[in-house]
Amino acid sequence: MTRRTFSLPRFLGGLSARLLLLTVVFVMMSEVLIFVPSIARFRLNYLEEKLADANLAILALEATPDNMVSDALARELLEHVGAYGIVLHKPAATLMLDAGGAPRIDATCDLRHEGAMRLIAETVMALEQRTNRILRVLDVSPKDPRILVEVIVDEAPMRRAMLTYGGHILELSVAISLLTAALLYLALQWLLVAPLRRLTQSMVSFRADPEDESRAIQPSLRADEIGLAQRELAQMQETVRQALRHNARLAALGTAVAKINHDLRNILSTARLMSDSLADSEVPEVKRVTPRLLAAIDSAVALCTRTLSFTRDGAPPLRRSRFALAGLVEEVASLLEPKSEDGVRLVDEVPPTLMVEADREQLFRVILNLARNAIEAGARRVTIAARGDAGTIGVDIADDGPGLPPKARDNLFRPFAGSARPGGTGLGLAIAREILRAHGGDIMLGDSSAAGTVFRLRLPAAGGRASGEVLAPGLRVPGN
Repeated sequence: MTRRTFSLPRFLGGLSARLLLLTVVFVMMSEVLIFVPSIARFRLNYLEEKLADANLAILALEATPDNMVSDALARELLEHVGAYGIVLHKPAATLMLDAGGAPRIDATCDLRHEGAMRLIAETVMALEQRTNRILRVLDVSPKDPRILVEVIVDEAPMRRAMLTYGGHILELSVAISLLTAALLYLALQWLLVAPLRRLTQSMVSFRADPEDESRAIQPSLRADEIGLAQRELAQMQETVRQALRHNARLAALGTAVAKINHDLRNILSTARLMSDSLADSEVPEVKRVTPRLLAAIDSAVALCTRTLSFTRDGAPPLRRSRFALAGLVEEVASLLEPKSEDGVRLVDEVPPTLMVEADREQLFRVILNLARNAIEAGARRVTIAARGDAGTIGVDIADDGPGLPPKARDNLFRPFAGSARPGGTGLGLAIAREILRAHGGDIMLGDSSAAGTVFRLRLPAAGGRASGEVLAPGLRVPGN
């Protein structure tokens, strides 16, 4: 299998470049949202200034006795305003100033009824025009709200002024966008991107050689999420490193056991053959000792077999079948109860209709091992109950023994460390967990006290749900 290698992306393909690009785009979008209202406001101010100039210009008429001026002065006043004609509607009179021959009006702009959206729409329309239009602009006088001022002007000069103003605004927007993007980019680069690159670099480096302590990340003192991620990564790397060392020791132990196992089993087989010949002896002392000797040799052979089975690579192969769990528990009881000399009883509280889909032989091995451990620890009653929920089957194995010692509880499911019996290897629970996890389930310690111990097994239900939907009665630790 080819091992894939990973490396940090280049600048243009990394998070930094994307962050910079998105910052520029978003700031420019914000400036565009400001740009159009700014142009609309400029157009409104332009027209209002025209009306104010027109109001001042037409005051020259009021200075004359007959409210009239010469044609030359009228043209000069209109050129100063930049208009074709000016009309002042007063409550008692109307004053007009024009040079004659006013052009045809193309559009009317009444500033008294211009809302924000209408101003923006007319601004966009003005910018889209390619020919000059004659505008009639109306608004109340800034000096007297009772007076209405009307002026006729060209649109082209206003459009040129709007484009010039818009160009300045655009240049300023681009400068602000680039400056804002640069500042925001530097801030995010310092606060977020650079620490993330450190985290990523540490992951890539650690993956290359997890056992090298120099490749571990050195967490900072930051109190935010980045600091928490750095500390958690450092802790995870240390945990993985310790697990690798522990697994390496176990692998070395397994290799050594596998090498020793063959010779040791040959020696034990020879001793077993010799012991069988002693069984035919008529000497009373020999006849008394021989059964114990044979049992000790059988236990040693079984220990070698269990140890070798545990040290093999991979989970045990499964031969799944569908069967009633109650029948399997009955077989365990029939195997254990006749061998008990103290009247130990195994109580089967599994519903007879509860079906499981698993490797029957291996599940039998798990339940038998747990029940035998309870009996060897001093229990006189072992209760096996089961319940089916949606998608899961729970099996509880409870006993009335003295409970597990603290050392055994702290090292449960750890090979060569979790045994509660003197001389035990602790392989039974480790193998049980391996078998159940291969099925997609698990095993855990439910309770352990002077009143007894409960182990809880979890298995996937047959067909994805508990068959029969039968719920066993709630399990109570015997003696409680």
